[in-house]
Amino acid sequence: MSDKPGIEKHRIDYQKSILLESQAALNPFEQFNVWLKEAETAGIQDFNAFTLSTVGSNGFPHARIVLLRGIDQGGFVFFTNYTSNKAAELDFNDKVCANFFWNVLERQVRLYGVARKISEAESEAYFNSRPRENQIAAWASPQSREIRTREELDEGVQKFTREFENKPVPKPPYWGGYRIIPHYYEFWQGRPSRLHDRLIYKGDSDFEWFMYRLAP
Repeated sequence: MSDKPGIEKHRIDYQKSILLESQAALNPFEQFNVWLKEAETAGIQDFNAFTLSTVGSNGFPHARIVLLRGIDQGGFVFFTNYTSNKAAELDFNDKVCANFFWNVLERQVRLYGVARKISEAESEAYFNSRPRENQIAAWASPQSREIRTREELDEGVQKFTREFENKPVPKPPYWGGYRIIPHYYEFWQGRPSRLHDRLIYKGDSDFEWFMYRLAP
């Protein structure tokens, strides 16, 4: 029998940083950008990855990891196939939760908001910046649909590689981006003895942000 502690005894005493109201930005976009930059500087490989949670017509929440590809005062942008499961769920219910977790920094950010499709021009510009192999993949993969074998996917890649040989790969009409427009943020900083810092930014009816603290 192993003498190593199990998951019930695994604990970390977080001590890397603190988050006080006097240190935090007044605007959550600014505070998020500070933490995102620090995550990148820390060398976290997928510093822009986050868990996107949606709710489908079956009433169950669905979560998956996606990549943040843009951020501004308007919101947080990610891209997908508009015929995918997540897109169908967003058509049914545009309310989402996004969670960023940077374990190296003992931090996470959780936000609630609504997801809206971005413009075709914005989607086109981003698609044109992608590696060619990724552009081909967007045509070849019927995202979220059942396929018989891996070979079926590979054959699709070969087909569209031939079709677009020696010419630019256009954006598929069913592919594009969403912008999450948040109304609530929680910035979480791990602290010793489970006495973590939790600062909330919440938008009011005048589109102003106010901050308060939650007990850990």
